[in-house]
Amino acid sequence: MLPREWLHSYGVYLSYYLSNALFPSSTPLSYAFIGGLNFSAAMLPSPLITLLTRLYGKHATMSLGILFQALGYSLASISTRLWHLYLSQGVLVGLGTGFLYIPSTAILSQWFERKRSLANGIAAAGSGVGGAAFAWGTGAMIASLGVGWALRVTAIIGFVANSVATLMMRDRNKAIQTPQLALDGRLLRRLDVWLLLGWAFVSMLGYIVLLFSLADFARAIGLSSGQATTIVGLLNVGTAVGRPVIGIWSDRFRRVDVAAILTAVNGVACFAFWLPARGFGLTAFFALFVGGILGVFWMTIGPLCAELVGLKDMPSLLSVSWLTVVLPSTFSEVIGLELRRENARFPYLYTQIYAGVTYLVAAVLMTALAVLKRRQNSKATNFLVAAVEQK
Repeated sequence: MLPREWLHSYGVYLSYYLSNALFPSSTPLSYAFIGGLNFSAAMLPSPLITLLTRLYGKHATMSLGILFQALGYSLASISTRLWHLYLSQGVLVGLGTGFLYIPSTAILSQWFERKRSLANGIAAAGSGVGGAAFAWGTGAMIASLGVGWALRVTAIIGFVANSVATLMMRDRNKAIQTPQLALDGRLLRRLDVWLLLGWAFVSMLGYIVLLFSLADFARAIGLSSGQATTIVGLLNVGTAVGRPVIGIWSDRFRRVDVAAILTAVNGVACFAFWLPARGFGLTAFFALFVGGILGVFWMTIGPLCAELVGLKDMPSLLSVSWLTVVLPSTFSEVIGLELRRENARFPYLYTQIYAGVTYLVAAVLMTALAVLKRRQNSKATNFLVAAVEQK
């Protein structure tokens, strides 16, 4: 599956768009909205996508996603106005991502119980490998063929690869008898659910900025276009290497605790490594290091939802989670670029602080969830012990 790998490569496109005046009266914020639309258009129709999956099955729903994404990149390659790019590379590609990603997210967790996080980590590593390939490939294609053909080749590769992956996918919905409700209001009465959603919202603010800004940050500190592309590639290499390891940790220790620690490490890394970065070496190290952990939301949200509400209600909680990240994914990069001071000595200083703070706040919310779950488990254990003693 390639939906998120495509989104990972948008950082390369963004760096190109910011450095080349392709459309009249365009601004950095204009291009930032395209990346935001990728995610918001993917997540906003999640209740509808969940409903369509229940009615017509995952293959029909995901086939629509394949068509949307291929059409979006194809139309983006012939765009002559900025709003064309909004609708094609923004909305259509985002819709395709949602129709591909949302029906497939819950499937992997259905096949595993003891090693659920490891399985998700290995799958997420594929995202890193694909993201690295698309990042370096996109940079090379833009340099040799131009941005138009880079977009067309992406459409062709994605259409073929996603078609094969969709045909091979199998689920256990009948065995589990999951209701696949688009939205279940009962879940919103629970404090643990609200803490999870709060963590998702705030951590997404930092994730989007890191994902899309690193390439332009590299250009801002004087690195070449090739080095900026390498930074994005290393970010994805970090994803490929780090996520299976994190999956092992999540299965060995408590998933909520691991998510809290990794979220905090993201925030600390922004201050410890990204903030003092002035050249290729430290920037490359930061990209490689943070690559494995910046997308902690995407790697852990499935197992966390299953742990909180069980497999039957997991699709409903996932649907609510997708809606929760619509606003931050739409506007976070806009905020990040607005905080950028183009002619300042350190143009990304406030953007870096913003990213670090959001991850640290998200870590506090996940820590609160970990404390709550520990108390709930303690009460359940005490109840069982009392019941056994009475017998």
